[in-house]
Amino acid sequence: MGAQDPHSAHRLFASLRLLAGQALSRAAGAPLVSGNRVQLLIDAEAHFRAWAALIESARHYLLLENYIIADDAVGRRFRDLLIARARAGVRVALIHDWFGTFGNAGRGFFAPLRAAGVEVRAFNRPRVENPLGWIGRDHRKLLVADGQVGSISGVCLAAKWLGDPARGIAPWRDSGVLLAGPAVADIEVAFRDSWAGLGAPLPFAAAPTPAPCGEVALRVIATLPAHGAMYRLDSLIAAMATRSLWISDAYFVGIPTYVRGLAAAAADGVDVRLLVPGSNNLPAVGALSRAGYRPLLEAGIRVFEWNGSMMHAKTAVADGRWARVGSSNLNLSSWLANCEIDAAIEDGGFAGQMQEQYLRDLDNATELQLRGRRPQPQALILRGARGGSSSRAAASALRIANTVGAAIANRRVLGDSERGVLTVAGVALVVLATLGFWVPQLLAWPFATFAAWLGLSLLWRRLRRAQRRGD
Repeated sequence: MGAQDPHSAHRLFASLRLLAGQALSRAAGAPLVSGNRVQLLIDAEAHFRAWAALIESARHYLLLENYIIADDAVGRRFRDLLIARARAGVRVALIHDWFGTFGNAGRGFFAPLRAAGVEVRAFNRPRVENPLGWIGRDHRKLLVADGQVGSISGVCLAAKWLGDPARGIAPWRDSGVLLAGPAVADIEVAFRDSWAGLGAPLPFAAAPTPAPCGEVALRVIATLPAHGAMYRLDSLIAAMATRSLWISDAYFVGIPTYVRGLAAAAADGVDVRLLVPGSNNLPAVGALSRAGYRPLLEAGIRVFEWNGSMMHAKTAVADGRWARVGSSNLNLSSWLANCEIDAAIEDGGFAGQMQEQYLRDLDNATELQLRGRRPQPQALILRGARGGSSSRAAASALRIANTVGAAIANRRVLGDSERGVLTVAGVALVVLATLGFWVPQLLAWPFATFAAWLGLSLLWRRLRRAQRRGD
Protein backbone atom coordinates (compact mmCIF):
# COMPACT_ATOMS: atom_id res chain seq x y z
CA MET A 1 0.00 0.00 0.00
CA GLY A 2 1.14 3.54 -0.70
CA ALA A 3 1.85 6.12 1.94
CA GLN A 4 -1.21 7.82 3.35
CA ASP A 5 -1.92 11.28 1.98
CA PRO A 6 -1.03 13.70 4.82
CA HIS A 7 -3.85 15.99 3.74
CA SER A 8 -6.35 13.12 4.01
CA ALA A 9 -5.01 12.22 7.45
CA HIS A 10 -5.36 15.83 8.55
CA ARG A 11 -8.93 16.00 7.26
CA LEU A 12 -9.78 12.74 9.04
CA PHE A 13 -8.29 14.02 12.29
CA ALA A 14 -10.21 17.30 11.97
CA SER A 15 -13.44 15.38 11.31
CA LEU A 16 -12.90 13.17 14.35
CA ARG A 17 -12.25 16.21 16.55
CA LEU A 18 -15.40 17.84 15.21
CA LEU A 19 -17.46 14.72 15.98
CA ALA A 20 -15.94 14.47 19.47
CA GLY A 21 -16.72 18.13 20.16
CA GLN A 22 -20.26 17.67 18.89
CA ALA A 23 -20.74 14.63 21.12
CA LEU A 24 -19.44 16.51 24.18
CA SER A 25 -21.65 19.52 23.45
CA ARG A 26 -24.76 17.39 23.07
CA ALA A 27 -24.00 15.29 26.15
CA ALA A 28 -23.32 18.33 28.32
CA GLY A 29 -26.02 20.53 26.83
CA ALA A 30 -23.45 23.33 26.81
CA PRO A 31 -21.31 24.88 24.06
CA LEU A 32 -17.54 25.08 24.14
CA VAL A 33 -16.52 28.69 24.89
CA SER A 34 -13.01 29.85 23.97
CA GLY A 35 -10.91 32.80 25.09
CA ASN A 36 -10.93 32.32 28.86
CA ARG A 37 -8.38 32.60 31.66
CA VAL A 38 -8.66 29.94 34.38
CA GLN A 39 -6.98 29.74 37.78
CA LEU A 40 -7.10 26.52 39.81
CA LEU A 41 -8.03 27.04 43.47
CA ILE A 42 -6.95 24.40 45.99
CA ASP A 43 -8.60 24.20 49.43
CA ALA A 44 -10.73 26.69 51.30
CA GLU A 45 -8.11 29.24 52.32
CA ALA A 46 -7.23 29.96 48.68
CA HIS A 47 -10.94 30.08 47.81
CA PHE A 48 -11.87 32.47 50.59
CA ARG A 49 -8.96 34.77 49.78
CA ALA A 50 -9.89 34.87 46.07
CA TRP A 51 -13.61 35.26 46.79
CA ALA A 52 -13.06 38.09 49.26
CA ALA A 53 -10.93 39.97 46.71
CA LEU A 54 -13.55 39.36 44.04
CA ILE A 55 -16.36 40.69 46.24
CA GLU A 56 -14.36 43.78 47.21
CA SER A 57 -13.63 44.48 43.53
CA ALA A 58 -17.31 44.59 42.52
CA ARG A 59 -18.62 47.98 41.43
CA HIS A 60 -22.01 47.14 39.92
CA TYR A 61 -23.39 43.79 41.08
CA LEU A 62 -22.56 40.53 42.84
CA LEU A 63 -24.24 37.16 42.38
CA LEU A 64 -23.58 34.47 45.01
CA GLU A 65 -25.10 30.99 45.11
CA ASN A 66 -23.96 28.42 47.66
CA TYR A 67 -25.32 25.25 49.21
CA ILE A 68 -24.23 25.99 52.81
CA ILE A 69 -23.75 29.38 54.43
CA ALA A 70 -22.88 28.97 58.11
CA ASP A 71 -23.23 31.33 61.02
CA ASP A 72 -19.57 31.02 61.99
CA ALA A 73 -16.39 33.04 61.50
CA VAL A 74 -16.32 32.39 57.74
CA GLY A 75 -20.01 32.98 57.14
CA ARG A 76 -20.01 36.19 59.17
CA ARG A 77 -16.89 37.43 57.38
CA PHE A 78 -18.53 37.07 54.00
CA ARG A 79 -21.79 38.47 55.30
CA ASP A 80 -19.91 41.61 56.35
CA LEU A 81 -18.19 41.82 52.94
CA LEU A 82 -21.54 41.60 51.13
CA ILE A 83 -23.10 44.19 53.45
CA ALA A 84 -20.20 46.58 52.80
CA ARG A 85 -20.62 46.27 49.04
CA ALA A 86 -24.41 46.71 49.27
CA ARG A 87 -23.96 49.88 51.32
CA ALA A 88 -21.53 51.12 48.66
CA GLY A 89 -24.29 50.88 46.07
CA VAL A 90 -23.46 47.46 44.59
CA ARG A 91 -26.51 45.27 43.79
CA VAL A 92 -26.09 41.99 45.68
CA ALA A 93 -28.20 38.86 45.11
CA LEU A 94 -27.71 35.75 47.25
CA ILE A 95 -29.18 32.25 46.91
CA HIS A 96 -28.62 29.59 49.55
CA ASP A 97 -30.11 26.12 49.81
CA TRP A 98 -32.68 25.91 52.59
CA PHE A 99 -31.74 22.40 53.68
CA GLY A 100 -28.00 22.94 53.33
CA THR A 101 -28.12 26.04 55.51
CA PHE A 102 -30.67 24.58 57.97
CA GLY A 103 -28.90 24.02 61.27
CA ASN A 104 -25.93 26.09 60.10
CA ALA A 105 -27.53 29.55 60.07
CA GLY A 106 -30.91 30.81 61.23
CA ARG A 107 -33.10 33.68 60.06
CA GLY A 108 -31.24 36.08 62.31
CA PHE A 109 -28.07 35.51 60.33
CA PHE A 110 -29.65 36.84 57.13
CA ALA A 111 -31.49 39.78 58.73
CA PRO A 112 -28.50 42.20 58.56
CA LEU A 113 -28.01 41.31 54.89
CA ARG A 114 -31.60 42.16 54.04
CA ALA A 115 -31.42 45.33 56.13
CA ALA A 116 -28.41 46.46 54.08
CA GLY A 117 -30.27 45.91 50.81
CA VAL A 118 -28.93 42.46 49.89
CA GLU A 119 -31.62 40.39 48.16
CA VAL A 120 -31.69 36.91 49.69
CA ARG A 121 -33.61 33.86 48.49
CA ALA A 122 -33.65 30.32 49.88
CA PHE A 123 -33.95 27.40 47.49
CA ASN A 124 -36.70 24.84 48.05
CA ARG A 125 -38.11 25.68 51.46
CA PRO A 126 -40.47 22.97 52.80
CA ARG A 127 -43.98 23.49 51.49
CA VAL A 128 -47.16 21.76 52.51
CA GLU A 129 -48.21 21.38 48.88
CA ASN A 130 -44.91 19.66 47.94
CA PRO A 131 -44.14 16.87 50.45
CA LEU A 132 -41.39 15.32 48.31
CA GLY A 133 -39.77 18.58 47.27
CA TRP A 134 -36.94 18.19 49.81
CA ILE A 135 -35.24 15.59 47.60
CA GLY A 136 -33.91 18.08 45.05
CA ARG A 137 -31.39 20.61 46.36
CA ASP A 138 -29.41 23.58 45.05
CA HIS A 139 -25.92 22.16 45.45
CA ARG A 140 -24.16 24.85 43.39
CA LYS A 141 -21.26 26.99 44.59
CA LEU A 142 -20.73 30.00 42.32
CA LEU A 143 -19.82 33.67 42.49
CA VAL A 144 -19.94 36.36 39.79
CA ALA A 145 -18.72 39.97 40.08
CA ASP A 146 -19.92 42.58 37.55
CA GLY A 147 -20.39 39.86 34.92
CA GLN A 148 -16.61 39.89 34.30
CA VAL A 149 -15.07 37.39 36.73
CA GLY A 150 -16.61 34.28 38.25
CA SER A 151 -15.91 31.18 40.28
CA ILE A 152 -17.19 27.59 40.32
CA SER A 153 -16.26 25.30 43.19
CA GLY A 154 -17.11 22.58 45.67
CA VAL A 155 -16.38 24.82 48.69
CA CYS A 156 -19.15 26.11 50.94
CA LEU A 157 -19.07 29.22 53.14
CA ALA A 158 -18.38 27.42 56.40
CA ALA A 159 -15.43 27.33 58.78
CA LYS A 160 -15.25 23.51 58.83
CA TRP A 161 -13.60 23.67 55.40
CA LEU A 162 -10.62 25.31 57.11
CA GLY A 163 -10.22 22.51 59.64
CA ASP A 164 -9.29 23.20 63.24
CA PRO A 165 -5.52 23.59 63.82
CA ALA A 166 -6.00 23.87 67.58
CA ARG A 167 -7.50 20.37 67.61
CA GLY A 168 -5.17 18.97 64.98
CA ILE A 169 -7.89 18.79 62.29
CA ALA A 170 -6.52 19.46 58.82
CA PRO A 171 -8.40 21.58 56.28
CA TRP A 172 -10.79 19.83 53.95
CA ARG A 173 -9.34 18.99 50.55
CA ASP A 174 -11.41 20.79 47.90
CA SER A 175 -11.06 22.28 44.42
CA GLY A 176 -12.49 25.13 42.39
CA VAL A 177 -11.67 27.57 39.63
CA LEU A 178 -11.57 31.33 39.17
CA LEU A 179 -12.64 32.32 35.65
CA ALA A 180 -12.38 35.39 33.46
CA GLY A 181 -13.57 35.66 29.87
CA PRO A 182 -16.70 34.90 27.85
CA ALA A 183 -17.60 31.77 29.88
CA VAL A 184 -18.46 33.99 32.86
CA ALA A 185 -21.62 34.97 31.02
CA ASP A 186 -22.75 31.32 31.16
CA ILE A 187 -22.21 31.24 34.92
CA GLU A 188 -24.33 34.37 35.24
CA VAL A 189 -27.09 32.86 33.09
CA ALA A 190 -27.16 29.86 35.43
CA PHE A 191 -27.58 32.13 38.45
CA ARG A 192 -30.24 34.27 36.81
CA ASP A 193 -32.23 31.16 35.88
CA SER A 194 -32.04 29.91 39.48
CA TRP A 195 -33.12 33.32 40.78
CA ALA A 196 -36.07 33.54 38.38
CA GLY A 197 -37.16 30.07 39.46
CA LEU A 198 -37.59 31.38 43.02
CA GLY A 199 -39.55 34.56 42.20
CA ALA A 200 -39.30 37.67 40.08
CA PRO A 201 -36.25 37.94 37.79
CA LEU A 202 -33.33 40.15 38.75
CA PRO A 203 -34.31 43.80 38.22
CA PHE A 204 -31.00 44.75 36.59
CA ALA A 205 -29.56 43.67 33.26
CA ALA A 206 -26.50 41.51 32.79
CA ALA A 207 -23.25 43.13 31.76
CA PRO A 208 -22.09 42.57 28.17
CA THR A 209 -20.35 39.26 27.56
CA PRO A 210 -16.71 39.65 28.61
CA ALA A 211 -14.13 39.94 25.85
CA PRO A 212 -11.67 37.07 25.34
CA CYS A 213 -8.74 37.35 27.73
CA GLY A 214 -7.04 33.95 27.57
CA GLU A 215 -6.51 30.78 25.60
CA VAL A 216 -8.63 28.27 27.54
CA ALA A 217 -11.77 26.67 26.10
CA LEU A 218 -14.40 25.33 28.49
CA ARG A 219 -18.05 24.48 28.99
CA VAL A 220 -20.14 25.72 31.91
CA ILE A 221 -22.52 22.86 32.72
CA ALA A 222 -25.42 24.03 34.89
CA THR A 223 -27.73 21.10 35.53
CA LEU A 224 -31.27 20.93 36.88
CA PRO A 225 -33.24 18.06 38.46
CA ALA A 226 -33.89 15.26 35.92
CA HIS A 227 -31.51 17.02 33.50
CA GLY A 228 -28.87 14.28 33.48
CA ALA A 229 -26.28 16.30 31.55
CA MET A 230 -23.38 15.54 33.89
CA TYR A 231 -24.22 11.84 33.92
CA ARG A 232 -24.15 11.79 30.12
CA LEU A 233 -20.88 13.72 30.05
CA ASP A 234 -19.20 11.63 32.77
CA SER A 235 -20.22 8.44 30.93
CA LEU A 236 -19.01 9.81 27.61
CA ILE A 237 -15.61 10.80 29.03
CA ALA A 238 -15.24 7.29 30.47
CA ALA A 239 -15.94 5.93 26.98
CA MET A 240 -13.63 8.38 25.16
CA ALA A 241 -10.57 8.28 27.46
CA THR A 242 -7.65 6.54 25.76
CA ARG A 243 -4.77 6.83 28.25
CA SER A 244 -5.88 7.97 31.69
CA LEU A 245 -8.92 8.96 33.72
CA TRP A 246 -8.21 10.20 37.25
CA ILE A 247 -11.24 11.01 39.40
CA SER A 248 -11.73 12.44 42.88
CA ASP A 249 -15.15 12.39 44.50
CA ALA A 250 -16.53 13.06 47.96
CA TYR A 251 -19.67 10.91 47.90
CA PHE A 252 -19.10 8.26 45.25
CA VAL A 253 -22.07 5.90 44.93
CA GLY A 254 -21.50 4.52 41.47
CA ILE A 255 -24.52 3.10 39.71
CA PRO A 256 -23.94 -0.11 37.70
CA THR A 257 -24.00 1.54 34.27
CA TYR A 258 -21.30 4.06 35.22
CA VAL A 259 -19.18 1.46 37.01
CA ARG A 260 -19.33 -0.75 33.93
CA GLY A 261 -18.17 2.22 31.84
CA LEU A 262 -15.14 2.70 34.09
CA ALA A 263 -14.45 -1.04 34.06
CA ALA A 264 -14.60 -1.12 30.25
CA ALA A 265 -12.09 1.72 30.07
CA ALA A 266 -9.75 -0.09 32.46
CA ALA A 267 -10.11 -3.30 30.40
CA ASP A 268 -8.93 -1.34 27.35
CA GLY A 269 -5.76 -0.30 29.15
CA VAL A 270 -6.87 3.13 30.40
CA ASP A 271 -5.27 4.10 33.72
CA VAL A 272 -8.44 4.63 35.78
CA ARG A 273 -8.05 5.92 39.35
CA LEU A 274 -10.58 6.97 41.98
CA LEU A 275 -9.68 9.09 45.02
CA VAL A 276 -12.30 9.15 47.78
CA PRO A 277 -12.44 10.16 51.46
CA GLY A 278 -10.87 7.82 53.97
CA SER A 279 -12.96 9.41 56.71
CA ASN A 280 -16.26 10.69 55.37
CA ASN A 281 -18.18 13.46 57.12
CA LEU A 282 -21.29 11.41 56.28
CA PRO A 283 -20.40 7.92 57.59
CA ALA A 284 -23.47 6.23 56.10
CA VAL A 285 -22.56 7.46 52.61
CA GLY A 286 -18.96 6.43 53.19
CA ALA A 287 -20.09 2.90 54.10
CA LEU A 288 -22.29 2.71 51.00
CA SER A 289 -19.40 3.92 48.87
CA ARG A 290 -17.07 1.24 50.27
CA ALA A 291 -19.65 -1.41 49.45
CA GLY A 292 -18.97 -0.69 45.79
CA TYR A 293 -15.16 -0.86 45.85
CA ARG A 294 -14.74 -4.54 45.07
CA PRO A 295 -16.09 -4.52 41.47
CA LEU A 296 -13.89 -1.49 40.78
CA LEU A 297 -10.78 -3.20 42.11
CA GLU A 298 -11.56 -6.46 40.32
CA ALA A 299 -11.86 -4.49 37.07
CA GLY A 300 -8.36 -3.08 37.51
CA ILE A 301 -9.43 0.38 38.69
CA ARG A 302 -7.10 1.80 41.33
CA VAL A 303 -8.95 3.12 44.39
CA PHE A 304 -7.31 5.45 46.90
CA GLU A 305 -8.59 6.77 50.23
CA TRP A 306 -7.56 10.25 51.38
CA ASN A 307 -5.71 10.28 54.70
CA GLY A 308 -6.74 13.82 55.70
CA SER A 309 -9.84 15.09 57.43
CA MET A 310 -12.16 15.10 54.38
CA MET A 311 -11.70 14.77 50.63
CA HIS A 312 -14.51 16.98 49.27
CA ALA A 313 -13.19 17.72 45.76
CA LYS A 314 -15.27 16.74 42.74
CA THR A 315 -12.80 16.57 39.85
CA ALA A 316 -11.75 14.49 36.86
CA VAL A 317 -8.86 14.72 34.43
CA ALA A 318 -8.62 12.61 31.28
CA ASP A 319 -5.74 12.01 28.86
CA GLY A 320 -3.92 15.15 30.02
CA ARG A 321 -6.29 17.21 27.92
CA TRP A 322 -9.74 17.37 29.53
CA ALA A 323 -10.66 18.28 33.13
CA ARG A 324 -13.77 18.86 35.20
CA VAL A 325 -14.12 20.88 38.41
CA GLY A 326 -17.32 21.83 40.21
CA SER A 327 -20.08 20.76 42.56
CA SER A 328 -21.30 17.46 41.04
CA ASN A 329 -20.65 14.19 42.85
CA LEU A 330 -20.73 10.82 41.12
CA ASN A 331 -24.10 9.67 42.42
CA LEU A 332 -27.73 9.75 41.39
CA SER A 333 -28.48 12.69 43.64
CA SER A 334 -26.07 15.00 41.81
CA TRP A 335 -26.79 13.51 38.40
CA LEU A 336 -30.60 13.58 38.57
CA ALA A 337 -31.97 15.36 41.66
CA ASN A 338 -29.92 18.51 42.28
CA CYS A 339 -29.06 21.84 40.71
CA GLU A 340 -25.30 21.61 40.09
CA ILE A 341 -22.67 23.59 38.20
CA ASP A 342 -19.32 22.43 36.82
CA ALA A 343 -16.64 23.66 34.45
CA ALA A 344 -15.47 21.14 31.84
CA ILE A 345 -12.15 22.48 30.59
CA GLU A 346 -10.44 21.41 27.36
CA ASP A 347 -6.89 22.66 27.73
CA GLY A 348 -3.64 20.75 28.03
CA GLY A 349 -2.03 23.27 30.36
CA PHE A 350 -4.86 23.26 32.87
CA ALA A 351 -5.26 19.47 32.65
CA GLY A 352 -1.53 19.18 33.36
CA GLN A 353 -2.00 21.23 36.55
CA MET A 354 -4.83 18.92 37.55
CA GLN A 355 -2.68 15.84 36.98
CA GLU A 356 0.17 17.27 39.04
CA GLN A 357 -2.24 18.10 41.87
CA TYR A 358 -3.73 14.61 41.70
CA LEU A 359 -0.30 13.02 42.12
CA ARG A 360 0.38 15.31 45.09
CA ASP A 361 -2.94 14.23 46.58
CA LEU A 362 -1.97 10.57 46.20
CA ASP A 363 1.08 11.28 48.37
CA ASN A 364 -1.45 11.71 51.20
CA ALA A 365 -3.63 8.73 50.24
CA THR A 366 -3.74 5.00 50.84
CA GLU A 367 -4.36 2.56 48.00
CA LEU A 368 -6.85 -0.24 48.50
CA GLN A 369 -6.00 -3.70 47.23
CA LEU A 370 -7.78 -7.04 47.20
CA ARG A 371 -6.25 -10.03 48.98
CA GLY A 372 -6.91 -13.28 47.21
CA ARG A 373 -8.88 -13.99 44.11
CA ARG A 374 -12.41 -13.50 45.47
CA PRO A 375 -12.04 -11.77 48.83
CA GLN A 376 -14.80 -10.95 51.25
CA PRO A 377 -15.41 -7.25 52.03
CA GLN A 378 -13.40 -7.57 55.27
CA ALA A 379 -10.48 -8.95 53.24
CA LEU A 380 -9.71 -5.50 51.84
CA ILE A 381 -6.18 -4.70 52.95
CA LEU A 382 -4.53 -1.30 52.93
CA ARG A 383 -1.19 -0.44 51.42
CA GLY A 384 0.39 3.01 51.48
CA ALA A 385 0.99 4.15 47.92
CA ARG A 386 2.00 7.05 45.81
CA GLY A 387 0.30 7.17 42.45
CA GLY A 388 2.73 7.34 39.04
CA SER A 389 -26.90 15.01 52.83
CA SER A 390 -30.63 14.92 52.32
CA SER A 391 -29.62 14.73 48.68
CA ARG A 392 -26.91 12.22 49.51
CA ALA A 393 -29.42 10.14 51.47
CA ALA A 394 -31.64 10.24 48.41
CA ALA A 395 -28.75 8.95 46.29
CA SER A 396 -28.26 6.07 48.73
CA ALA A 397 -31.96 5.28 48.68
CA LEU A 398 -32.05 5.34 44.89
CA ARG A 399 -29.11 2.95 44.66
CA ILE A 400 -30.74 0.55 47.13
CA ALA A 401 -34.04 0.78 45.26
CA ASN A 402 -32.26 0.08 41.97
CA THR A 403 -30.56 -3.00 43.39
CA VAL A 404 -33.68 -4.37 45.08
CA GLY A 405 -35.78 -3.69 41.99
CA ALA A 406 -33.27 -5.53 39.80
CA ALA A 407 -33.36 -8.54 42.12
CA ILE A 408 -37.16 -8.68 42.32
CA ALA A 409 -37.64 -8.26 38.58
CA ASN A 410 -34.62 -10.48 37.75
CA ARG A 411 -33.50 -7.83 35.26
CA ARG A 412 -29.74 -8.45 35.50
CA VAL A 413 -27.03 -10.32 37.40
CA LEU A 414 -26.18 -8.54 40.61
CA GLY A 415 -22.58 -7.68 41.46
CA ASP A 416 -20.94 -8.82 44.67
CA SER A 417 -21.24 -5.37 46.28
CA GLU A 418 -24.96 -5.27 45.53
CA ARG A 419 -25.63 -8.59 47.24
CA GLY A 420 -24.77 -6.99 50.56
CA VAL A 421 -27.42 -4.36 49.86
CA LEU A 422 -29.94 -7.17 49.34
CA THR A 423 -29.14 -8.56 52.78
CA VAL A 424 -29.78 -5.22 54.46
CA ALA A 425 -32.94 -4.61 52.42
CA GLY A 426 -34.24 -8.13 53.08
CA VAL A 427 -33.75 -7.87 56.84
CA ALA A 428 -35.38 -4.42 56.89
CA LEU A 429 -38.43 -5.69 55.01
CA VAL A 430 -38.79 -8.69 57.32
CA VAL A 431 -38.64 -6.37 60.34
CA LEU A 432 -41.29 -4.11 58.79
CA ALA A 433 -43.50 -7.11 58.04
CA THR A 434 -43.17 -8.32 61.63
CA LEU A 435 -44.16 -4.89 62.93
CA GLY A 436 -47.10 -4.88 60.52
CA PHE A 437 -48.38 -8.19 61.88
CA TRP A 438 -47.90 -7.49 65.57
CA VAL A 439 -48.25 -3.70 65.90
CA PRO A 440 -50.00 -2.60 62.68
CA GLN A 441 -50.73 0.91 63.92
CA LEU A 442 -46.99 1.68 63.94
CA LEU A 443 -47.06 1.42 60.15
CA ALA A 444 -50.67 2.36 59.43
CA TRP A 445 -50.69 5.77 61.10
CA PRO A 446 -47.53 7.15 59.43
CA PHE A 447 -48.61 5.75 56.06
CA ALA A 448 -52.10 7.21 56.40
CA THR A 449 -50.70 10.58 57.47
CA PHE A 450 -48.33 10.71 54.53
CA ALA A 451 -51.01 9.57 52.07
CA ALA A 452 -53.36 12.28 53.33
CA TRP A 453 -50.62 14.91 53.05
CA LEU A 454 -49.74 13.83 49.52
CA GLY A 455 -53.40 13.73 48.47
CA LEU A 456 -54.14 17.18 49.86
CA SER A 457 -51.04 18.61 48.18
CA LEU A 458 -52.20 17.25 44.81
CA LEU A 459 -55.68 18.72 45.29
CA TRP A 460 -54.14 22.04 46.33
CA ARG A 461 -52.02 22.14 43.17
CA ARG A 462 -55.09 21.30 41.07
CA LEU A 463 -57.02 24.14 42.72
CA ARG A 464 -54.20 26.64 42.16
CA ARG A 465 -53.97 25.73 38.47
CA ALA A 466 -57.70 26.13 38.10
CA GLN A 467 -57.52 29.55 39.74
CA ARG A 468 -54.70 30.63 37.41
CA ARG A 469 -56.70 29.58 34.37
CA GLY A 470 -59.68 31.49 35.75
CA ASP A 471 -57.54 34.62 36.04
